[in-house]
Amino acid sequence: MPKYSTGGAGGGGDGGTCELCGSATEDLRTATVEGATLSVCADCASLGEETGGSEGGGGGGGGSSEDNRRKRAAQNTARAIDATTGDSSHWEEHGTNYDRDQLPYLVQDYGERVVRARQDAGFQREELAAEMDISENDLLAVEQGRATEASVGGSLIRALEAELDIELVDE
Repeated sequence: MPKYSTGGAGGGGDGGTCELCGSATEDLRTATVEGATLSVCADCASLGEETGGSEGGGGGGGGSSEDNRRKRAAQNTARAIDATTGDSSHWEEHGTNYDRDQLPYLVQDYGERVVRARQDAGFQREELAAEMDISENDLLAVEQGRATEASVGGSLIRALEAELDIELVDE
């Protein structure tokens, strides 16, 4: 059974148990995984950044690993900020619409059904989006099977069903 620590527990490189997966091995390495410094097996070492060899040691890579972690954290923060920038006045005035417009359970191949029906109707994606007065990005998300991740509302799904005469909701 794996034990989770921040690297303070023994082990070194003389054999022991991987702190991530729990496997017994003679070759433990020190690696930083999601900010925690652990003694891990060779397989789990690939999940993080090695900070020392199999001899248990060294602080030589610790600073650069911390710098890399901070750099990745800053990049992720910048991506999140970029994703949320834009006109938020709608959300500030009206709030979110999720409770009133929940996404229903969808059939397994809903994205493929939308693509086929759109093409059968002779529409390009941007043409259908303009015809229905919906976001092309939302339509793309539905076609790619990412409606949940893109927070597409149930009203858009119902509108697509009506416009393309298809069934997308699994009832």
